[in-house]
Amino acid sequence: MKAFDYVAAQSIDEVTTLLAQDGPQVRLLAGGTDLLVQMRENRRSADVVVDIKHIPELSELSYDPGTGLTIGAAVSCLRICDDPAVAAHYPGLVDAVRLIGGTQIQGRATLGGNLANASPAADSIPALIVHEAVCVIMGPNGLRSVPVESFCRAPGQTVLQKGELLVQLRLKPPVKGFGAHYLRFIPRNEMDIAVVGAGAAVVLSEDGTHFRSARVAVAAVAPIPLFVREAGERLAGQAVSDQAIEEAAQIAGRAATPISDIRGTAEQRKHLTVVLTRRALHAACERARRSL
Repeated sequence: MKAFDYVAAQSIDEVTTLLAQDGPQVRLLAGGTDLLVQMRENRRSADVVVDIKHIPELSELSYDPGTGLTIGAAVSCLRICDDPAVAAHYPGLVDAVRLIGGTQIQGRATLGGNLANASPAADSIPALIVHEAVCVIMGPNGLRSVPVESFCRAPGQTVLQKGELLVQLRLKPPVKGFGAHYLRFIPRNEMDIAVVGAGAAVVLSEDGTHFRSARVAVAAVAPIPLFVREAGERLAGQAVSDQAIEEAAQIAGRAATPISDIRGTAEQRKHLTVVLTRRALHAACERARRSL
């Protein structure tokens, strides 16, 4: 690995100033579970690595029934999984975060880092999409917000501009009748990367018989984690039934544009997209009914 300078930043301003300067290539270190591996394999390089774990805004994890959940970009996955409020109100997010490596990895890995790495197979991103998460970004021109489904632009590329930093993720408080679920397929436990991942969230009517709204997102079947808006729109207003869920799952399958690689063929991935979306929707409905 190439030698680099290390900076333990203490403020957002310090980070944005470093990112905006010309000259040395600056990389941000949240958990480091992606960055350090990529640097060691010479897939990424840096002149300066800036540790952002000591910045208060990036370490915030809080839930307010009125405004929802705030997750700082440097909050570890383990801390998210262990938080009682997150477990109670955002179980679909916990489904995904618990799949990011084992306990030791989760103690270092961060939700912000998983998002900023912009992997097509990232487990957390479909879950964030179905929860309607919003990215809070700070840069030379101040704060701006971006829906999480618009954050990734290509494998390893995001909407972050020069000098910008992902500060927090914000999720709305769940309403009555809300339920979400995420699941993935992997060929064996030793290969901890999704062949396909699927997230779903629904809001059911007060009697639990109809969909008020729904969102579906899938991973590892397109260059970026994919928000399948049409699948959710097809369910809105429909009676909860196997047929309606199957139609939405088929829409997700048609939206998938996977490649074939060592982990699975394109044909297998399209089939799995339908299967996992169907299962995620059924599980989301079960959780929604329990919230009524």
